[in-house]
Amino acid sequence: MGNIFKIAIRNLMRYKRRTVLTSLLIVIGVCMVVLFSGLAGSFKSMMIGIITDSSIGHLQIHKKGYVASIDTLPLNMNMKPKQYGKLTEVLDNNKGIEAYAPRIKFGAMLSNYAESTSVKLSAIDPTQEQRVCTALYTRLKGKHDSTKPILKPGEVIIPERIAKAMKIKPGTPVVLVGTNKDGSVNGMEFIVAGLIEDILGPGGKDGYMHINDARKLLRIKGSEVTEVVLRVKQGKPFKKVAMSLKSDLAGFINKKGKPAFEVHTWEKLSPFSNIAGMIDLMIITVKIIMIAIVLISILNVMLMSVFERVREIGTIAAMGTLPSKILALFVAEGFCLGLIGTAAGLILGVSGLALVKALEINFEFGRMKGLVLRPEINPSELAIIGIIVLFASALAAFQPAWKASKMEPVDALGHV
Repeated sequence: MGNIFKIAIRNLMRYKRRTVLTSLLIVIGVCMVVLFSGLAGSFKSMMIGIITDSSIGHLQIHKKGYVASIDTLPLNMNMKPKQYGKLTEVLDNNKGIEAYAPRIKFGAMLSNYAESTSVKLSAIDPTQEQRVCTALYTRLKGKHDSTKPILKPGEVIIPERIAKAMKIKPGTPVVLVGTNKDGSVNGMEFIVAGLIEDILGPGGKDGYMHINDARKLLRIKGSEVTEVVLRVKQGKPFKKVAMSLKSDLAGFINKKGKPAFEVHTWEKLSPFSNIAGMIDLMIITVKIIMIAIVLISILNVMLMSVFERVREIGTIAAMGTLPSKILALFVAEGFCLGLIGTAAGLILGVSGLALVKALEINFEFGRMKGLVLRPEINPSELAIIGIIVLFASALAAFQPAWKASKMEPVDALGHV
């Protein structure tokens, strides 16, 4: 086998210009795929991080049926104190969960004593919320110390758009009027602690208030909550942890005999998951194009090589070389051609990603500013790209190699 590869490399060196040009096509293809995969993957990871760390969390748990009617923010779908207590026991014992935070979600009327508007509110425990959504404070207008709670009891954070429309500034007193689940109405005065920027996904235009204030406003007794937001430990796959939680919660049944809780990953709750799917599709498309370039390039070279070396093939066949050896020789040439191009392409692609990471390129996406591209070099992704290209190289060389191995020595020697 070693001799076959030596002969294959020697044959490639006999046609240096053709070998270099073909290798260059493979190098460009592999390099572009590595760069595109790295940059697109970096953008996708960064956007997922922004959405999960500043708003949605990695996972969310609701009472069964809540997400189906989430647009109306039904308070009658809240978890009862007993249910929440049982849920916390499960979460405390799950090794994949780093932190969790309860929320009460509801709609209310916001008034600045001059005009009113509707607003969606997420009532939170600031300490627990900031352990789950570690980048929540970055959405606040102005500077904020990440080590301090974003709000206190008696304070409210309102969406920036509403604040601009109603000319509300931090420190302004406002009134919130909420309707509890039995239809009664209650109002309370709060101080605006800050303004929050919009972000992609549900809850992007939500205001925030303290969970204890929400219970007073809505006359909720006990630790009733709408949802529990989870942060998964670093390195743990979201879907795997979600499946584990579903298994742990399967024993909790409601009065209808159905599961009492439902677990959702961020993909089920954010429209950005569609964009993430499109990014994955684009990466796959680029890989397919790359494979096509490799196949066509090597197929063309090997066909030309067989055509130019017909009499040579006839000679080695007449000397007793087995067809399988001739087949292996030409497949080895295609494989070596792919190997050279793949190695050079991977080196250039990884160098390009390292350069982009070192430059820390800043850009904006919608209302999100100061985003920095930091592509990660994934060894498994590089290995997959390399294997695909090498397989395509050997596959492209197989048909010409098969043609060469089937030549009759007499006909090949008489070829002009």
